[in-house]
Order: sequence, then C-alpha cells, then structure tokens
Amino acid sequence: MPAVTVADLTVLPRLADLGSDTGATERAVRRVTTAPRGFEGEGFPVRRAFAGVDLADLDPFIHMDQMGEVEYAPGEPKGTAWHPHRGFETVTYIIDGTFEHADNHGGGGLITNGDTQWMTAGGGVLHIERPPEALVASGGLFHGLQLWVNLPRAQKWAAPRYQDLRSGTAALVTSPDAGALVRVIAGTVDGWSGPGSTYTPMTMAHASVEPGAALHVPWDREQNALAYVLSGDGYAGAERRPVSTGQLVVFGPGESLRVAAAVGQEGRHPKLEVVLLGGRPLREPVAWGGPFVMNTREEVRQAFSDYSKGRLGAVPAKRVPHAGASRGVQTT
Repeated sequence: MPAVTVADLTVLPRLADLGSDTGATERAVRRVTTAPRGFEGEGFPVRRAFAGVDLADLDPFIHMDQMGEVEYAPGEPKGTAWHPHRGFETVTYIIDGTFEHADNHGGGGLITNGDTQWMTAGGGVLHIERPPEALVASGGLFHGLQLWVNLPRAQKWAAPRYQDLRSGTAALVTSPDAGALVRVIAGTVDGWSGPGSTYTPMTMAHASVEPGAALHVPWDREQNALAYVLSGDGYAGAERRPVSTGQLVVFGPGESLRVAAAVGQEGRHPKLEVVLLGGRPLREPVAWGGPFVMNTREEVRQAFSDYSKGRLGAVPAKRVPHAGASRGVQTT
C-alpha cells in the first residue's frame, strides 16, 4: 500500500498527546457495519462502504465505494463509461495503481499512489474514469476509494470545478509515539491541514497504524465522525470495539476519536489502514436518483431531463477513450 509512506516516522511532526486530563470527551462507537461487495462501471469490484447506514448519520456524505483491492491480469482492468453528475462532489483517492479521469469541462488527468481527484459536479458535468492503456495491457494492483460529498443547497448549481491533489501535498503527521502515520487530505487534524478545498466543512485523512499501536486524535465537535477500515484488524473507541477490513465505524458526539491496530495482522496487510471522515451536517432534504443528488424529487427529474436533452454538455470527441463508448447513466 504505497499511498505515501515514510521510512522513519520519527522525523515527522507529532500530534498532541491526548492524556486523560485534557477534559476532551472521547467519542463512543455507535455502530459498526460491514460493506457488501458489488461491481461498478464496466465491472470493477467494489465494497459499498455506507450500505445500511442512515443518511442522517452520514450527512454531508452520501456514498462511498472502496474500489478493489484487486490484482488484475493483463487485459482485465476496467473503468466506467461517460456518465453525468449534478449536485455533489466526487473525491477519488488512489492508493495503489493508476486511474485516468476526464470531463467535458477540461478537467482530468492521471492519479496514482496517494493522489486525489476532487471533482465538483455542481450544476452538471459529464465525466469518465478508466485505467490508462498501459495498465490495461500490463495488469497489476488497483486499490482506491471514491467518496460522494453532498453540496449545500446554495452551491448545487455552482460551476463545475476540478482539483488535482498530488500525494506530496497531503499533510503528513504521526502519533505521539510514532506508531501511526496520518495523511491529511482535506480539513484539519490537530492543526494540520490538507490541500482539499471544500464547500462543506469536512475532514478526510488516511491513517496507517502499526500492530499494537493506537491513534487518538482531536476531532471537531461540530462534525460527525466515521472510520472505514481499508484493510487490517483492530479496534475502535475507548471500548475497543473489534473492526476489520470492509467495516465502517459510526462514532457518537465528542471531541476526540480513537482507533487501534491489533497486535496480530494478516501477512498481506501488516498494518491497520483506516480512512477517517468527518463533516458538518447540512441538515437539508436529500433527493437522490442515480448520478444526481438534489434537494427535491422534481430537481432530480429535471436533472434526468436536462441530461437526456444534452443540457449537461457533450462528450468531447478527442477525449472518447474507445469506439462505441456508452453514455449510459452510471452511479459512480
């Protein structure tokens, strides 16, 4: 799992040591869910990270897929066809492998090994996500995730925007005992800020926790708190609730949260790899239809109508990846 690694964690800045006398309320675990497996786009495997969780507990997040982890043989890598989005943002974080993105507003590029592409669909965009031709030919390891972040009502019709966040721009910090590496992608963790610019106040970080180590971090009390286990075995909360690969932790209110890695880990995944998410809830109505996330069902119907009439734009001829590419509606 290359996603930005550091050979010597002791050279990194340290997070604050949250001892028992800080007065901060630690967040308890409210529930743990297990992501079901499925397929997306042209047939790449995913885990539906938020399946079975009420949107009120996720707000402002809508959906998240863990893409892979999968070892492709030559000719097997898959992506999506061109498809529309309106009303939210997609955050695509690649841990292993390479993915290519293009949209009809000129955004796009390659992301690999810790890079993030942040696409604000706003009033409407067409885009495609696919493995580059070299990866299709060679095969190889592919692993990442895509998060959907809802936009506030006032920004639903914002102009599409694209952020290309290189892996080297993430803030890198470690726990007080250097037992965990934290990559801050968006928002702020104990004063360390990530490069992602968001419409909705939120936090996104990827932590690698060594066997037997723990990560206890301050957390904005106005944001909710989620932890998704990309791989490994460990515990969540002061109550040490057991968690493992493909499980989502929903924390309750408070000012800090805790995850810890089990002493024994599977050989292929020597550490606990976990994504920490938090956002200030919008508390607005959500009407979700396929690739459109709006506030009312009428707005969703209008989005489908606008797409069918070409009002979200056209696929640029020079960006079509292969003959006969479908423009059917997808949900990634």
